Amino acid sequence: MHVAKKGLRVLGIAESFSSRETSILAGVVMRKDLRIDGVAFARISVGGLDATDGVLSIYHQLNRRDINCIFLGGCIIAWYNIIDPAEVARCSGLPVIAITYRESPGIRANITDLFPGDGDRLSRYDRLGERSPVALADGHVLYVRPFGIGLKEASILCRDYTLEGKVPEPLRVARLVARGAMRLSEGHRGEKYPGVRFSGNRES
Repeated sequence: MHVAKKGLRVLGIAESFSSRETSILAGVVMRKDLRIDGVAFARISVGGLDATDGVLSIYHQLNRRDINCIFLGGCIIAWYNIIDPAEVARCSGLPVIAITYRESPGIRANITDLFPGDGDRLSRYDRLGERSPVALADGHVLYVRPFGIGLKEASILCRDYTLEGKVPEPLRVARLVARGAMRLSEGHRGEKYPGVRFSGNRES
């Protein structure tokens, strides 16, 4: 992949987690000039193990051949629903960059305490590997796990797609879109809006 290519497109995927039974993922396709030209949604279960399926559902819904890379807003979402970025990269054929924003000692102990005997979840977490820091032009630092792409190229993409602050624009917009979709789906008081449906592996 030529990271300097002007027509390069990234699919940013982020969630809106409301502590209910399901979480909404939004995927936003963004060009390098920061124009948006695609959006898709999926639902995943809070505390489940279907986050990888949700990410792949968004990718397949879009049915695009011009996406060059996938940005993930973290690997551990919706209350320990763990995305497998290596599997996303394998199934999509695209490089994947999982991005977080704070240093962390890790959450292995949390998983052990909250999900005793859940070896599958713990194994998924262990396979994620270590994060690497990426310094942005303004001094902010991201932490990334690159899959199918080198750290140098991943760092360039993170810098190119970050307009200000430390959240790359595809993820910032995806998070806003997911939040709006969650509000529309559940309403401010929790009631459902009739006729609103979101694609994914679990619907309500």
